Amino acid sequence: IVLYPKGNVKDNGRFISMYVEMDSTSLVSTPPTEAFAKLRFFIYNKKINKYFTIHDVEVKRFNALKLVWGLLKVLPYATFINPENGYIFEGGQCEFGVDVIVPPALTNLEIVSFDEKLLSSPKFSWTVKNFSELREEIYTSNSFPMGGRKWVLKVYPKGRSRADGKYLSVFLYLADSEILKQDEKIFMQGIVRLLNPFGSNHLAHQISCWHEEVKNGWGWDNFVRLAELEQTYLDKEDTLKFETEFKVVSEAKYSPINT
Repeated sequence: IVLYPKGNVKDNGRFISMYVEMDSTSLVSTPPTEAFAKLRFFIYNKKINKYFTIHDVEVKRFNALKLVWGLLKVLPYATFINPENGYIFEGGQCEFGVDVIVPPALTNLEIVSFDEKLLSSPKFSWTVKNFSELREEIYTSNSFPMGGRKWVLKVYPKGRSRADGKYLSVFLYLADSEILKQDEKIFMQGIVRLLNPFGSNHLAHQISCWHEEVKNGWGWDNFVRLAELEQTYLDKEDTLKFETEFKVVSEAKYSPINT
């Protein structure tokens, strides 16, 4: 711990300054060559029997180029030096301290890659015919490629269990042909629309989700009320038209750190 009782020269003595310096001999040519730490400084106040505590919100990176981190302004010097405030006691004693909180060493890096081919916001359209005659619980679209992956839309004409038979449920899944590696996950951001056959007032829902397993989809139990669907979105041929627009597709996977 490095202490400036009357302040660092940069502060002209108005505040107590406190720092932590790493012993350079702990940095060797092989790991660890750096360390990350959160710092929490404290000054004891005997009057109230508590510590005045201040911490830096950012994690500090200690290495050969930066061995010292701390705070220029911890406590006003005028407040500290006044015995009535409790920081100086028993004939001039005072107590300073610091907590150096070092997280465990990283064992994996998360590598995120974005598909650069989505600048045009590609779309997939799906037409569901004879909607009023559908009797199955779930219907699945053909698979379609987006962002280097294949996807499917799934529609529940009478809704999933949470929809209580009053809503249409719609979900987006990775296609069954997709196989995710261990610790691999796919992020997508986009829009799922139910098109209005009589104009441009389409029903649109934003979606932003991580897919970590092919069997787990993301979507809406209550996508649209069935009564509203029949009045607004079902055309004269008893057909529904869905459109999926992808904005972002990224891939995250973990890579072990070689030590």
